[in-house]
Amino acid sequence: MADDGDAHRQSRLFTDEDGEFDADRAREESLPVEDGEVVDTDQLADHQRYVEGRGIYDERNRVNDLTGKEWKYATKSVIPEGYPPAVQHDLRSEHGGQKPPRLCAELIGRFSKAGDTVLDPFAGVGGTLLGASFCEHEGTGLREAIGFERNARWIEIYETVLQRENAARRDRGDPPLAAQELRHGDCAELIADVPDDSVDLLLTDVPYWHMDELEQTRNERATRESKLGAFDEHIDEEECADSDEEADDTAPTQTKAEWLADMAGKFDRFADAVAPDGHVVVFIGDMYREQSYEFLSADLARAIESTAPLTLAANLIWYDPTKDLHVYGYPFSFVPSMVHQNVLVFRLESDE
Repeated sequence: MADDGDAHRQSRLFTDEDGEFDADRAREESLPVEDGEVVDTDQLADHQRYVEGRGIYDERNRVNDLTGKEWKYATKSVIPEGYPPAVQHDLRSEHGGQKPPRLCAELIGRFSKAGDTVLDPFAGVGGTLLGASFCEHEGTGLREAIGFERNARWIEIYETVLQRENAARRDRGDPPLAAQELRHGDCAELIADVPDDSVDLLLTDVPYWHMDELEQTRNERATRESKLGAFDEHIDEEECADSDEEADDTAPTQTKAEWLADMAGKFDRFADAVAPDGHVVVFIGDMYREQSYEFLSADLARAIESTAPLTLAANLIWYDPTKDLHVYGYPFSFVPSMVHQNVLVFRLESDE
């Protein structure tokens, strides 16, 4: 049996004159190096294997394809990343609530494995779908993604984005992004066609009350209000006068309680499609309205937990350090300038 100190003694063979470990020299000798130490692969358990440049992977991992070192980083509760406008951002930004595809890819990498199926029931312009495709080239392997979207305009944008992005990738000599399936219709109806236990990860950004159910416009002011949402308020018809899409002004106004009940009921149905080891990951931003902080992330988490067979496992914070700040309330009242969103992570309740 090898001495447990073998790896440490081996490391000392590759120290410089100051006693510092020389990782480059160790790599030249084809020795695996992890966190400044030579990895003694003979000491790895049967369920472990060393992945060059990534660390030690545990074959018992049922959550994702991350090594132990990558897993440790992925458990950080804050994602302090400002994603630059990319992936045909000029098109995707027509949707007020679109999420960066590479942020979606990062979350997909944390909560699914290569070959898994990802569902986004509120797909918008397809950030989740694009993220699932990016995983093939920049993450841990391609995922199959399914999206539901009731607005035909957003589906058209997703298809155009994919076409243009792949043209740009071909020009650079990069492999194309895989096309994913974006189905047109109401998620409450389309979910019936998804077999039970067939989805490994549900990743979505929930709509904000009745405002997101209206056709969004290219009018900057109207789009901004659509992103913020409102309780018991209607969009001013004059603000939407120059819209490229006709709004469905028959959509009912929802109170906060009605919106929460509607979301909870939908997630109760979505949960049937999620596999026992799967996760449900939900973007939701908090709000400041009418001199009151609306803790929507907590409200939504409790509503979902009280209705669906889901348990809140974590609340991650996506903090965008590049987000523009606005002087709200100055100099009479402190009003927060929101530079973060919550990412609620649920797992299915165990039958045990």
